[in-house]
Amino acid sequence: MAIVVFLFLLVLLAGIPVFIALAGSSLIYTHFIAGIPDFVILHRMAGGLDSFPLLAVPFFILAGNLMNSAGITNRIYDFAVATCGWMRGGLAHVNIFGSVIFAGMSGTAIADAAGLGTIEIKAMKDHGYTTEFAVGVTAASATLGPIIPPSLPFVIYGMMGNVSIGALFLGGFIPGIVMTAFMMAYAWYCARKYNMGPDQAFSWSVLGRTFIAALPALFTPALIIGGMTFGWFTPTEAAIAACTWALILGTILYRSMSLKQFYKVSMDTIETTAGVLLIVAAASLFGWVLTTTQLTEKAAEALLQLTNNRYVILLLTNILLLVVGCFLEPIASISILVPILMPIILKVGIDPVHFGVMMTLNLMIGLLHPPLGMVLFVLSRIAKLSIERTTMAIVPWLIPLLLSLVAITLIPELTLWLPRQAGLVK
Repeated sequence: MAIVVFLFLLVLLAGIPVFIALAGSSLIYTHFIAGIPDFVILHRMAGGLDSFPLLAVPFFILAGNLMNSAGITNRIYDFAVATCGWMRGGLAHVNIFGSVIFAGMSGTAIADAAGLGTIEIKAMKDHGYTTEFAVGVTAASATLGPIIPPSLPFVIYGMMGNVSIGALFLGGFIPGIVMTAFMMAYAWYCARKYNMGPDQAFSWSVLGRTFIAALPALFTPALIIGGMTFGWFTPTEAAIAACTWALILGTILYRSMSLKQFYKVSMDTIETTAGVLLIVAAASLFGWVLTTTQLTEKAAEALLQLTNNRYVILLLTNILLLVVGCFLEPIASISILVPILMPIILKVGIDPVHFGVMMTLNLMIGLLHPPLGMVLFVLSRIAKLSIERTTMAIVPWLIPLLLSLVAITLIPELTLWLPRQAGLVK
């Protein structure tokens, strides 16, 4: 089995797609070493996709794409400017606050960076902010996308780890607020240090007008989370409701979506969903191989022989996830690591909902780093900066993100309080 793991890592580092690396290394073991019949292999891969919660994936992807294409981002941004533009370093706060709102609709960091990022970076440059500062705050705020529900990584984690997706969604609320507070505090510090002024005078009339314009879009998070909290929707049904509401906004209320745009959004969703599901199917086979060879149990025993201190284990897993996040996209990382890490965290008494939020935040930070950080590449293209300059622009904004990670790791109640109030966690 060690040969198979080594082969997987070797193929992955060679730049081969994750799906091929996972499936190929698993097939070498099952077909050539263990002699398992091919129909069993196919059954395991198909079984990995035979999950009702997994149906939420394409619908959350579609909902995020519809929100980006329906003119909703402009209304959210205008409301954020009216709310926070009067503060020192106003557009930096607007950037963060806008991501908080959009996070309640998109569920992914890349959708946040690509959707709001285009508007935010241009506006900040027009108001005299440096391109690097604009890119840094946009990258940091994009990490809120998968923490504040709904969240695509939470759906995958819940499915792979047999954890309540509703509990994960509720668990992300307070950590999202903590992240927002740290980022806004850092933006305030930068504004004081570089003598940044406000970007727009506060006006109740403008605030009211932009709030009314954005109200239908702001209703989306309430629809999703409220529906699940009161038992009206499962996570999958909530994703379908979000898509329906986004279509109503784009075609009836805002009338900003054409049939051609809807076709393009649908094709983009199909392409993204196919990529995600291929990884999940291959990861299911890979996880089954790890389990049948007892590699997960041996890894857990080896780590627990070194230490059974939960804080040391949390530190080690944080370091592992930060490193892995720089090389693998979050869906692949979750699919590969959850079968390995879940037995360890359960044995030392770490709640899987707490660990899921912590794991997702680690992987979101990894999206900001080379060599394979997707948010890094998206913002580099939007801002027309080199990868090197974009990386250096993001580095200072790792401070509030890492402080948030420390707080969320060491204070489990930040994650678990809301799910406990809802009766989803003991």
